[in-house]
Amino acid sequence: MYDDILLPTDGSKGTTETVEHAISIARDNDATVHVLYVVDSRRYRAAESDTKDEIVKSLEVEGERAIEDLRVDLEDAGLVVETEMRDGIPHREIVDYVEAAGIDLVTMGTHGRTGRDRVQNLGSVTDRVLEDVSAPVLVVDIGD
Repeated sequence: MYDDILLPTDGSKGTTETVEHAISIARDNDATVHVLYVVDSRRYRAAESDTKDEIVKSLEVEGERAIEDLRVDLEDAGLVVETEMRDGIPHREIVDYVEAAGIDLVTMGTHGRTGRDRVQNLGSVTDRVLEDVSAPVLVVDIGD
């Protein structure tokens, strides 16, 4: 049913449950797991020109670490892994990657907010991906 599963990461440590779901689904379907990290261009665009390169490099190092950590975990689980780092606005890059790579399922984490907290936090990467992506999305509540 699923041949290619996307596991986007922002490098946060709260993605353990999301990774566990991705591993389980990938094993059950003999699927490739794609790990994507997006260097969020909004985090450096407004920076002073003399610090911009330093900020970009720092974000890239963070991304390389996040990708490598997941790659090791996924390969240790016996899975085939493809990795990529992109630069841009995260939800847009995720949606573009889904289309370009023929992704069958996206697995993402979210903080399980409800009520007023949810309204105040609209616009999260997960919410925007849900609005725009053509593939199914498994959203895992990773808590706060």
